[in-house]
Amino acid sequence: MVVACTGFFDGVHRGHRAVLNEVKRIASEKGCKSAVITFWPHPRAVLQQDAVRFRLLNSLEEKQKLILSLGIDDVFILPFDKEFAKQSTEEFFRKYLRVKFGVRTLVVGYDHRVGSDINQTQEEMFAIARKLGINPVRVEKFGEGDIEESLISENVNFRADNLVIKKEKINISSTKIRECIINGDICHANHMLGYRYQLEGVVVEGQRIGRTIGFPTANIKLYEPLKLLPGDGVYAVWVETQGKTYKGITNIGTRPTVSFGNEKTIETHILDFDEDIYGLSLKIEFAGRLRNEQKFASLEELKLQLFKDRESSLDFLPDNGIKLR
Repeated sequence: MVVACTGFFDGVHRGHRAVLNEVKRIASEKGCKSAVITFWPHPRAVLQQDAVRFRLLNSLEEKQKLILSLGIDDVFILPFDKEFAKQSTEEFFRKYLRVKFGVRTLVVGYDHRVGSDINQTQEEMFAIARKLGINPVRVEKFGEGDIEESLISENVNFRADNLVIKKEKINISSTKIRECIINGDICHANHMLGYRYQLEGVVVEGQRIGRTIGFPTANIKLYEPLKLLPGDGVYAVWVETQGKTYKGITNIGTRPTVSFGNEKTIETHILDFDEDIYGLSLKIEFAGRLRNEQKFASLEELKLQLFKDRESSLDFLPDNGIKLR
């Protein structure tokens, strides 16, 4: 017997975690396995719903790791295509929940629905589940007002003047988190995620201009090309490479001082670090935004600003705050 939930879970944010925690609680009470049944790729990409501009908060690997790190026993990935999308709620429940995975309790968010029955209410979906011997359990809306200030102060090392802790019941959603990240509002995005937003990729060759002014940078090519990039600007980051964690500064943008094109790059200067890491993996966790990207009159002027950025970044990167989760 399995207690499960279904959905895409992009971001595995605090709203998702309310559902996952309920799955774990019920599974523990019943002595059952807990599971998440999710999909890949994202339905919006498959169904061409703004697919050109749509970007993800998590790669598939990140999503799986996050869910399993929260104590869920199994994560099942179902391939999502146009044929899959045509299934009715009853077809999906019968074929996958009941027969394939043996689900007996289904935990759902307050507005979650499944299947191609777009006009179906959640109560109608629950009736289908019960008919198939699946007990539905709804988790009510989880908003920013549900996140206690003590939880933030203990686990999230944000500068206080960069985070407004909202007490009202504002629903946390992947869409709102994407909007914050696009706008460079990393502190607010991290607050809703419950962990630091991250990018991961392989270090590739750049122009090596940073090295000539004492600020060598690692350029990365993302492993997941559909991963959402924060808005152009300079950010304080934690950097992981070769099993170690360092403080750093990341610039996202077109490098207007040294480049004339529109190609966007992800460049990271790692503090107190001078090793050859070309071809190696690099992970960046965003702690806060320092400033907009800007064009300087000379490399010397850029160098002076980078010294200021390095000092400013330390406010976001306390020595005792490397890990958020």
